Amino acid sequence: MTSGTVRRYRNYIGGEWVEPASGEYRPDIDPADSRTVLGEFPRSTAEDVDRAVEAAAAAFPAWSSLSGPQRAAILHKAANILEARAREIGEALTREEGKTIGEGVGEVLRGVAILRYFAGEPLRPLGEVYSATNPETFLYTERVPLGVVGIITPWNFPVAIPLWKLAPCLAFGNTAVFKPAELTPLTAHLITEVFVEAGLPPGVLNLVHGPGSVVGEAIARHPKVVAVSFTGSNVVGRHLYQIASERGARVQLELGGKNPVIVAEDADLDFAVELTTSGAFRSTGQKCTATSRVIVLEPLLHEFTTRLVERARSLKVGPGIDPTVYMGPLVSEEQRQRVLGYIEIGEKEGARVLTGGHELSEGDLRYGFFVAPTVFTDVEPGMRIAQEEIFGPVVGIIRARSLDEAIEIANGVPYGLSASIVTRDIRRAFAFARRIQAGVVHINSETAGAEPHVPFGGMKASSSWSREQGRAALEFFTQVKTIYFDLPPA
Repeated sequence: MTSGTVRRYRNYIGGEWVEPASGEYRPDIDPADSRTVLGEFPRSTAEDVDRAVEAAAAAFPAWSSLSGPQRAAILHKAANILEARAREIGEALTREEGKTIGEGVGEVLRGVAILRYFAGEPLRPLGEVYSATNPETFLYTERVPLGVVGIITPWNFPVAIPLWKLAPCLAFGNTAVFKPAELTPLTAHLITEVFVEAGLPPGVLNLVHGPGSVVGEAIARHPKVVAVSFTGSNVVGRHLYQIASERGARVQLELGGKNPVIVAEDADLDFAVELTTSGAFRSTGQKCTATSRVIVLEPLLHEFTTRLVERARSLKVGPGIDPTVYMGPLVSEEQRQRVLGYIEIGEKEGARVLTGGHELSEGDLRYGFFVAPTVFTDVEPGMRIAQEEIFGPVVGIIRARSLDEAIEIANGVPYGLSASIVTRDIRRAFAFARRIQAGVVHINSETAGAEPHVPFGGMKASSSWSREQGRAALEFFTQVKTIYFDLPPA
């Protein structure tokens, strides 16, 4: 696009689309073709955050006083609108984030399921009745909303993650200030449009674009923001946690992962290779639940390695909008350089690249941020590429002599988000499920993937011990009120 045809988008605050106080904007670039600008989005400041928080605070009394069915009706309508616009929003997601069109549309439909699930939550019991010492006392609890919540989301799932935070936040009666990642602002704009079209009252949802170091920081520091839900890097998450928790705000963090799949001696090799390929290279490996370590028992090591390399070499890489492409670009040049840097680190540590390990620049690919699917062998558990989150299409194969050793290696990292095993042996499967230090455990399925009605979150450095989605969302987005109801004297 030429600069004259680029659309300029705005923040959404208090029911209006408004210019940022700074008057500054940032281009949204197609990672498959950096010559294409998808739009220009605000570089907001703390002044914009303050205005959004005040709007959310003003809207809270009326929104929280609505009945559960009234709020549920709006979420149901939003789900229907999102479903009707699934192709449009899926294409926008693909063009600004890079994942394939199948994954993009699939993520939007996942967002529809999330909205529909949480539209049902306000209709479920939100309290309990207790026996009181005084037989004349009616003693009960109810779950009530918190107030203004800051929602800070990453670029890798720009529909699913915002919605699995926003849907329960709004369903339970809170109001929100939503700060999306700077790399995926268009998708956030379209999500906001869906809520507006569904009839969400002004001020209930406020969208503020801009850099995390400014907008995210201002949200975490604002005295009227009573809770912050963040998904992103460990460094940023811990910083925001310190800021917000110091002033007494509730904080929820979902952070990184270094997810293993264990391939047991009895695994079906073709199945294990396909499961690993999907977990490692779908979404270009840019998932917190992506497979980044394959711990293979010795009897299968050579054959598994050979087949995985062949499969990785066969993958078609290109613009995600092409329906025949298996793997798209990385989200940005910065992310590409990070991945290439880790590949260099791995080679210096003594690991060997069997396929990939380089950027792709043939033909039109030179305009995008492409890296070939990369498979390392001779990876030792203590290497940086086996310990640190790379967040790209890179997987390392690690040898193990027994299941005990494999589980020890799998647990030997700071993270504990997701883990998988491929086995036909039910005893091995149960032993793995009991002993693995991960919040999400898969038996004979890839490390990536989560359903909206069950808790999601990690152990160790992967989270703040909280869980998202399902009934677990109730714990974060509400607080308990205990009521002693005694009748007046007769």
